[in-house]
Amino acid sequence: MKQVIRPMVAADRGGVFRILETAGNFTLEEVETALELIDEWLELGEHSTYLTYVLEEQYESESLVWGYVCFGSTPLTESTYDLYWIAVDKAKHRSGVGKQLLKFAEEEVVRRGGKLLLAETSSMETYGGTIAFYEKTGYELVGKIKDYYKSGDDKLIFSKKLPAPVEKVIEPERAVLPEHSVVSERETLRV
Repeated sequence: MKQVIRPMVAADRGGVFRILETAGNFTLEEVETALELIDEWLELGEHSTYLTYVLEEQYESESLVWGYVCFGSTPLTESTYDLYWIAVDKAKHRSGVGKQLLKFAEEEVVRRGGKLLLAETSSMETYGGTIAFYEKTGYELVGKIKDYYKSGDDKLIFSKKLPAPVEKVIEPERAVLPEHSVVSERETLRV
Protein backbone atom coordinates (compact mmCIF):
# COMPACT_ATOMS: atom_id res chain seq x y z
CA MET A 1 0.00 0.00 0.00
CA LYS A 2 1.32 3.44 -0.95
CA GLN A 3 -0.14 6.90 -0.28
CA VAL A 4 0.27 9.72 -2.78
CA ILE A 5 -1.04 13.25 -2.97
CA ARG A 6 -1.74 14.24 -6.56
CA PRO A 7 -3.85 16.69 -8.57
CA MET A 8 -7.51 15.73 -8.61
CA VAL A 9 -8.84 14.21 -11.86
CA ALA A 10 -12.42 13.75 -13.08
CA ALA A 11 -12.51 10.09 -11.98
CA ASP A 12 -12.05 11.27 -8.34
CA ARG A 13 -15.16 13.47 -8.31
CA GLY A 14 -17.56 10.75 -7.15
CA GLY A 15 -15.30 9.68 -4.29
CA VAL A 16 -14.79 13.25 -3.11
CA PHE A 17 -18.54 13.87 -3.34
CA ARG A 18 -19.09 10.82 -1.10
CA ILE A 19 -16.53 12.16 1.42
CA LEU A 20 -18.28 15.55 1.53
CA GLU A 21 -21.76 14.05 1.70
CA THR A 22 -20.95 11.69 4.56
CA ALA A 23 -18.79 14.11 6.57
CA GLY A 24 -21.76 14.92 8.78
CA ASN A 25 -21.18 18.65 9.15
CA PHE A 26 -21.59 20.00 5.61
CA THR A 27 -24.98 21.20 4.42
CA LEU A 28 -26.25 20.31 0.96
CA GLU A 29 -25.50 23.89 -0.13
CA GLU A 30 -21.91 23.61 1.16
CA VAL A 31 -21.40 20.32 -0.70
CA GLU A 32 -22.74 21.92 -3.89
CA THR A 33 -20.34 24.85 -3.44
CA ALA A 34 -17.39 22.51 -2.93
CA LEU A 35 -18.36 20.66 -6.12
CA GLU A 36 -18.48 23.95 -8.05
CA LEU A 37 -14.87 24.65 -7.05
CA ILE A 38 -13.90 21.09 -7.96
CA ASP A 39 -15.57 21.43 -11.35
CA GLU A 40 -13.67 24.65 -12.06
CA TRP A 41 -10.42 22.84 -11.22
CA LEU A 42 -11.33 19.90 -13.43
CA GLU A 43 -12.14 22.25 -16.31
CA LEU A 44 -9.24 24.71 -15.97
CA GLY A 45 -6.52 22.88 -14.03
CA GLU A 46 -3.63 25.18 -13.08
CA HIS A 47 -5.54 28.13 -14.59
CA SER A 48 -8.24 27.67 -11.94
CA THR A 49 -8.19 29.75 -8.79
CA TYR A 50 -8.93 26.57 -6.83
CA LEU A 51 -5.92 24.23 -6.65
CA THR A 52 -7.36 20.82 -5.80
CA TYR A 53 -5.49 17.68 -4.74
CA VAL A 54 -6.44 14.27 -3.38
CA LEU A 55 -4.72 11.80 -1.11
CA GLU A 56 -4.94 8.40 -2.71
CA GLU A 57 -3.95 5.09 -1.21
CA GLN A 58 -2.76 2.64 -3.83
CA TYR A 59 -3.14 -1.08 -3.32
CA GLU A 60 -2.09 -3.88 -5.66
CA SER A 61 -5.40 -4.03 -7.51
CA GLU A 62 -7.10 -0.72 -6.71
CA SER A 63 -6.70 2.73 -5.27
CA LEU A 64 -8.95 4.71 -2.96
CA VAL A 65 -9.24 8.45 -2.39
CA TRP A 66 -9.30 9.16 1.35
CA GLY A 67 -9.35 12.95 1.35
CA TYR A 68 -8.94 16.15 -0.59
CA VAL A 69 -7.73 19.70 -0.16
CA CYS A 70 -8.61 22.84 -2.12
CA PHE A 71 -6.72 26.12 -1.75
CA GLY A 72 -5.75 29.16 -3.80
CA SER A 73 -4.17 32.56 -3.78
CA THR A 74 -6.24 35.31 -2.24
CA PRO A 75 -7.16 37.95 -4.83
CA LEU A 76 -5.54 41.37 -4.42
CA THR A 77 -2.89 40.12 -2.00
CA GLU A 78 0.82 39.67 -2.53
CA SER A 79 1.42 36.32 -0.83
CA THR A 80 -1.71 35.23 1.03
CA TYR A 81 -3.58 32.02 0.27
CA ASP A 82 -6.94 30.69 1.39
CA LEU A 83 -7.62 27.11 2.41
CA TYR A 84 -11.07 26.60 0.91
CA TRP A 85 -11.76 22.94 1.69
CA ILE A 86 -10.12 20.03 3.41
CA ALA A 87 -12.12 16.87 3.97
CA VAL A 88 -11.22 13.32 4.96
CA ASP A 89 -13.23 10.12 4.66
CA LYS A 90 -14.78 9.23 8.03
CA ALA A 91 -13.00 5.86 7.93
CA LYS A 92 -9.67 7.73 8.01
CA HIS A 93 -10.42 10.36 10.67
CA ARG A 94 -7.55 10.67 13.16
CA SER A 95 -5.26 8.62 10.93
CA GLY A 96 -3.07 11.52 9.79
CA VAL A 97 -4.67 11.97 6.35
CA GLY A 98 -5.87 15.49 7.18
CA LYS A 99 -2.44 16.49 8.52
CA GLN A 100 -0.76 15.12 5.39
CA LEU A 101 -3.10 17.08 3.14
CA LEU A 102 -2.65 20.26 5.15
CA LYS A 103 1.15 19.89 5.21
CA PHE A 104 1.10 19.34 1.44
CA ALA A 105 -1.04 22.48 0.93
CA GLU A 106 1.30 24.54 3.12
CA GLU A 107 4.37 23.33 1.24
CA GLU A 108 2.71 23.96 -2.11
CA VAL A 109 1.70 27.48 -1.03
CA VAL A 110 5.32 28.20 -0.02
CA ARG A 111 6.56 26.74 -3.33
CA ARG A 112 4.23 29.15 -5.13
CA GLY A 113 5.52 32.15 -3.14
CA GLY A 114 2.89 32.24 -0.41
CA LYS A 115 3.68 33.37 3.12
CA LEU A 116 0.33 33.24 4.89
CA LEU A 117 -2.45 30.64 4.82
CA LEU A 118 -5.93 31.46 6.09
CA ALA A 119 -8.65 28.97 6.98
CA GLU A 120 -12.24 29.84 7.84
CA THR A 121 -14.74 27.64 9.61
CA SER A 122 -17.97 27.66 11.53
CA SER A 123 -18.21 27.97 15.30
CA MET A 124 -21.00 25.35 15.46
CA GLU A 125 -20.45 22.36 17.72
CA THR A 126 -20.35 20.03 14.70
CA TYR A 127 -17.15 21.85 13.64
CA GLY A 128 -15.43 21.26 17.00
CA GLY A 129 -13.12 18.66 15.44
CA THR A 130 -12.20 21.09 12.68
CA ILE A 131 -11.39 23.85 15.16
CA ALA A 132 -9.23 21.47 17.23
CA PHE A 133 -7.50 20.30 14.03
CA TYR A 134 -6.45 23.84 13.09
CA GLU A 135 -5.27 24.59 16.62
CA LYS A 136 -3.22 21.36 16.79
CA THR A 137 -1.56 22.09 13.44
CA GLY A 138 -0.27 25.51 14.45
CA TYR A 139 -3.06 27.81 13.28
CA GLU A 140 -4.00 30.80 15.38
CA LEU A 141 -7.54 32.11 15.75
CA VAL A 142 -7.18 35.67 14.43
CA GLY A 143 -10.78 36.65 13.86
CA LYS A 144 -14.36 35.95 14.76
CA ILE A 145 -17.44 37.44 13.13
CA LYS A 146 -20.50 36.86 15.27
CA ASP A 147 -23.64 35.47 13.62
CA TYR A 148 -21.89 35.39 10.22
CA TYR A 149 -23.44 32.25 8.76
CA LYS A 150 -26.66 32.52 10.74
CA SER A 151 -27.74 33.52 14.21
CA GLY A 152 -25.49 31.71 16.68
CA ASP A 153 -23.08 30.53 13.97
CA ASP A 154 -19.92 32.62 13.98
CA LYS A 155 -17.24 32.69 11.33
CA LEU A 156 -13.83 31.76 12.77
CA ILE A 157 -10.71 32.79 10.88
CA PHE A 158 -7.48 30.91 11.50
CA SER A 159 -4.08 31.99 10.23
CA LYS A 160 -0.63 30.47 9.91
CA LYS A 161 2.53 32.24 8.81
CA LEU A 162 4.45 29.88 6.61
CA PRO A 163 8.23 29.55 6.68
CA ALA A 164 10.25 31.09 3.89
CA PRO A 165 11.42 28.54 1.36
CA VAL A 166 14.87 27.15 1.96
CA GLU A 167 17.03 28.23 -0.91
CA LYS A 168 19.68 25.80 -1.96
CA VAL A 169 22.90 27.50 -2.94
CA ILE A 170 24.39 25.67 -5.85
CA GLU A 171 27.96 26.53 -6.61
CA PRO A 172 28.64 26.81 -10.32
CA GLU A 173 30.98 24.18 -11.60
CA ARG A 174 34.47 25.54 -11.97
CA ALA A 175 36.75 24.26 -14.66
CA VAL A 176 40.12 23.25 -13.36
CA LEU A 177 42.79 24.21 -15.86
CA PRO A 178 46.39 23.14 -15.86
CA GLU A 179 48.62 25.75 -14.24
CA HIS A 180 50.26 27.01 -17.43
CA SER A 181 47.48 26.54 -19.94
CA VAL A 182 46.58 29.20 -22.45
CA VAL A 183 42.87 29.71 -22.95
CA SER A 184 41.36 31.95 -25.55
CA GLU A 185 38.76 34.57 -24.58
CA ARG A 186 36.08 32.54 -26.33
CA GLU A 187 36.85 29.43 -24.28
CA THR A 188 36.90 31.45 -21.06
CA LEU A 189 33.34 32.66 -21.70
CA ARG A 190 32.13 29.08 -22.00
CA VAL A 191 33.72 28.01 -18.71
